[in-house]
Amino acid sequence: MTNDHGQKPSHTLTRRDLLKLAGVGAGGLLLRPELAYASGEVDAENAAAMLYDATKCIGCRACEVACREWNDLPPEPEPPSDTTAHTWTLIKQYQGEAGESFRKYQCMHCLDPACVSVCTVGALSKTEEGPVVYDTSKCIGCRYCQYACPFGVPKFEWENPLGLIGKCTFCADRLATGLIPACAEACPAGALTFGTRKQMLQEARKRIKQNPGYIDHVYGETEGGGTSILFLSDIPFEELGFPTLGSAPVTHASVMVANATPVTCVTAAAVFSGIYWLTKRRNEGLKEKEI
Repeated sequence: MTNDHGQKPSHTLTRRDLLKLAGVGAGGLLLRPELAYASGEVDAENAAAMLYDATKCIGCRACEVACREWNDLPPEPEPPSDTTAHTWTLIKQYQGEAGESFRKYQCMHCLDPACVSVCTVGALSKTEEGPVVYDTSKCIGCRYCQYACPFGVPKFEWENPLGLIGKCTFCADRLATGLIPACAEACPAGALTFGTRKQMLQEARKRIKQNPGYIDHVYGETEGGGTSILFLSDIPFEELGFPTLGSAPVTHASVMVANATPVTCVTAAAVFSGIYWLTKRRNEGLKEKEI
């Protein structure tokens, strides 16, 4: 369509212009990944951590009771066999060749958490203090965090039509006031020790050196990029239900997807908007010719 002088109006956009604009928008997000995916930097070694020593656990479940009471979690209709949206810490009993053993299940508060990397709305985040926390007001119930977690920690409220996710918060509210996690405070056997990750690793290595009965490995030191909850045991970790993970974080693929999602959406929106605009202008031109 031209003006009275046979020239294109200055405000007319060509297809090439639209593609350039889409490319600028997508490139801006690629150059500024914080717009697509926000991840806080955490001084892991000086952040909060906890050491669970399976050789000291007596299976009293005082940690379960303390967790439920502090977080005001509703009672389960029957004892769960796994953590749930309303049971954030759980002691499981294992029977091996060496006899009876126990293991504590809870959120591992990974140093590079996969659940955080896949959460597209920022409902999950890793705090500078160490805990991986959850904001119910932001959650849309997509459950990506469930699929991403290599430890199967986040649990959905299946009984609730508008269900949310439930998981251990490492008592972030207690840490903010100088208190230690409720489970660690309640443990009567000394199976739970709280401190910085550096301190917990030093304590774990000291125990291994002093007692050759331990497995010569601190589970969580390197698994999945490292975790804030560390474990000692005198029987192989796989016999206690621990997944076998490499030392690389499991967030690489999910971060790529999270970063690509807004770029794809912006590009698609620009292209489709351009197609619509060009089609509309063409139809208007055809109508004018008919007149």
